[in-house]
Amino acid sequence: MKISRIIDLTQVMRPGKEERKLELRTYNVEEVLPHIHREKDVWYIMQEVTMLTHIGTHVESPYHYLKDGPDVSQLPLESLVGEGIVLDFSHKKPMEAIDVTELSSHDKRIHERDIVLLRTDRSKYYGTRDYHQRPYLTPDAAKWLIKKRIRCLGIDASGIEVKGINTQPDHKLLFESGIPVVENLVDLDQIGKERVLVLILPLKIEGMDACPVRVIAIQCT
Repeated sequence: MKISRIIDLTQVMRPGKEERKLELRTYNVEEVLPHIHREKDVWYIMQEVTMLTHIGTHVESPYHYLKDGPDVSQLPLESLVGEGIVLDFSHKKPMEAIDVTELSSHDKRIHERDIVLLRTDRSKYYGTRDYHQRPYLTPDAAKWLIKKRIRCLGIDASGIEVKGINTQPDHKLLFESGIPVVENLVDLDQIGKERVLVLILPLKIEGMDACPVRVIAIQCT
């Protein structure tokens, strides 16, 4: 196997400029570790990050919506690494549903244990008021994906639910089936219709419901 291309599907996060909390504090190393002596005028720092778990490109575990569900540290790598496919819904209008009929048109392209990535092209509005005006997945469409036995679902938008409702039926259905959700992806248009190897790697921190991730797609020849 030869790697022909690596595509970064991750949003850049900018401290102090995100919609949700992301702060970065910088210290000279001796401020954090007093036993270390830093020579004068030598750049030697350590940093502290304060953030919400649902920021930037992030993966959500079942624990986000199920009290007894696995947290991020308990997600099996088999759910986060594997073959992936992009389903193009970039023609959908803001607040328009992605339903079973439209998903089933991709039936032959979706294999069991695929990582399914929904392309809406809303990522170009990231950081603006329009970003949350997204297409959404119907609960029946989520059930259809569950029956296809996918391993993970991702989207290049701020979510998969109808914006403004108080419940998350799609999340609940997917989480009950052990399927993680990745939000705020970017550059899905760079993949096209090819099958790719997808890697989604969160920090292994116990008790976290979600975690920012670096997501990459690898095209091989």
